[in-house]
Amino acid sequence: MKNLMKAFLVTAMLCVFISAPAMAAKKVVVGGKNYTEQYILAEMAKQLLEDAGFKVESKTGVGSVVARKSLVNGQIDLYYEYTGTAYTVFYKKKDTEIMTNPDKCYNWVKEADAKKGLVWLEPLNFNNTYTLMMRKEDAKSKNIKTISDLAKYIKENPGEINFGIDSEFYQRPDGFKKLMKTYDFRVGRNDIKLMSIGLTYMALKEKEVSSAMGFSTDGRISSFGFVNLVDNKNFFPVYNPAPVVRKEVLEKYPEIRDVLKPLTEKLTTKEIQKLNALVDIEHKDIKEAVSDWLKANNLI
Repeated sequence: MKNLMKAFLVTAMLCVFISAPAMAAKKVVVGGKNYTEQYILAEMAKQLLEDAGFKVESKTGVGSVVARKSLVNGQIDLYYEYTGTAYTVFYKKKDTEIMTNPDKCYNWVKEADAKKGLVWLEPLNFNNTYTLMMRKEDAKSKNIKTISDLAKYIKENPGEINFGIDSEFYQRPDGFKKLMKTYDFRVGRNDIKLMSIGLTYMALKEKEVSSAMGFSTDGRISSFGFVNLVDNKNFFPVYNPAPVVRKEVLEKYPEIRDVLKPLTEKLTTKEIQKLNALVDIEHKDIKEAVSDWLKANNLI
């Protein structure tokens, strides 16, 4: 009986010893902001990390400032931030030479945040910035691909093009009026319809306007058959998203860099538009949409 009890105790101790490393799971907290694209990016990071053996907690649904503070204070370990947001909102910088150049803006915020113990990993291959949109068939028939093409067409066909513009963007000193100056064209006030940003897409779809402003990765662009005009003079600030990780977390789990890196090649503007549309327009569950996309791209 004593030998049996001794054997049981030894076995129990071995089980505890063997299972101890498994109990010490790799844990990270992924944050995110409060709109569709951010929920998608956070869910992508979560599923990729879980597939790599991490235990992941999500803390999403907050504004930019709260997300940033949560990272700085250690309440979250990483989240996707946009270069333009960090440069203009967190650091309150306004140098157009930097804020309209993807590499310069990324390098600036990366270096500035490194001093605060925050590491910017490789950015994703899309830019969620302001855009001027047209219906695809109209842009094609008028041979308009860039904003310069649009400016030329307006000069040659005065009064034919009208715009749906967000009120704030119209009034801002770096907004629509400066855009017209940069691209050397002019339209009268009667050719500009001021409305909230959410209504510009519907106005363009219903042919109430010829061109409208929006955000370049919005799912409605692909779903409604719109095209983003190329900002060939780099007027709009760049908003390239990238994972920002607390330095101590990355030092503890350096594999995070490689786990998230495949998204830099796969997640293009076209792909994020499709995903945003799946969630916003087709009302697909975010977890399911992300899981299907990751599997389709052989990432999990």
